[in-house]
Amino acid sequence: MGANISSIFMDPATTRSLFGAFAVPIQQPPRRPTLGDLPESCVAPILANLDPVEICKLATLNRACRGASWADFVWESKLPENYRALMERVLGVEDADGKRISKREIYTRLCAANTIDDGSKKVWLDKTTGGVCLSLASKGLMITGIDDRRYWNHIPTEESRFSSVAYLQQIWWFEVGGEFEFPFPAGTYSLFFRLQLGRTAKRFGRRICNTEHVHGWDKKPVRFELTSNGQYASSQRFLNDTGKWNLYHAGDFVVHKDNDASMTKLKFSMTQIDCTHTKGGLCLDTVLVLPSKFRERLKHF
Repeated sequence: MGANISSIFMDPATTRSLFGAFAVPIQQPPRRPTLGDLPESCVAPILANLDPVEICKLATLNRACRGASWADFVWESKLPENYRALMERVLGVEDADGKRISKREIYTRLCAANTIDDGSKKVWLDKTTGGVCLSLASKGLMITGIDDRRYWNHIPTEESRFSSVAYLQQIWWFEVGGEFEFPFPAGTYSLFFRLQLGRTAKRFGRRICNTEHVHGWDKKPVRFELTSNGQYASSQRFLNDTGKWNLYHAGDFVVHKDNDASMTKLKFSMTQIDCTHTKGGLCLDTVLVLPSKFRERLKHF
């Protein structure tokens, strides 16, 4: 009886060995090819025609797209032509090719807000277009009267990428300027001053703006000037929008293709030097340099 029971509950492997000659093999349906079966060499040229954000999204689709998204020629077309000069100036890497850094890693590192020049500047690439953007802190500007606390103060704030802004209480002679050199790639750029009339704070978790010191900006316009490698631009604007950060356009400059391997020198200023009246209540955050095609995205005057 024990033998009969054991014959009922037989091991499948034993059964296979005993009756293998009579077993009928099960036919598996053929597997359909998928996008993941494409060679990376075929996927990479397709990715090269997409923008960086789209490339990163497709890289999560399958293994073929993920591998192709690391191809150097895909990302080299997205990098600025003078990316080696940018790597040296911004990241301190002199020979990116010799250090075997992939082009995707270079793009990723340059897209971060990299701080340079003792914390006075931040430089980054726009993630979608690869355009070079630069921000200069108020502490990196030449401001008349900045050392006299009767006129100017540096105040902490969460509304600045540098965590502080210069606040003007009152002054007769208003003058702010600066100059620097940077290896901008070829293209057209715009320079802006980021300003706000009024001093912001938080009360019970809500943003409030104190405008008690705001005065004098409606009597005479502020003059903005920009010079760059022989180019000159100027404009005049009244400051009259209180309680909000605004970008005031100072001018545009062009970096030509034959000059993108050298340094571009910028000199700029913002003045209101009519001493018939005082002016005050102004917050000065940064000077921004952006590709001119970004102007449509920004609120500026």
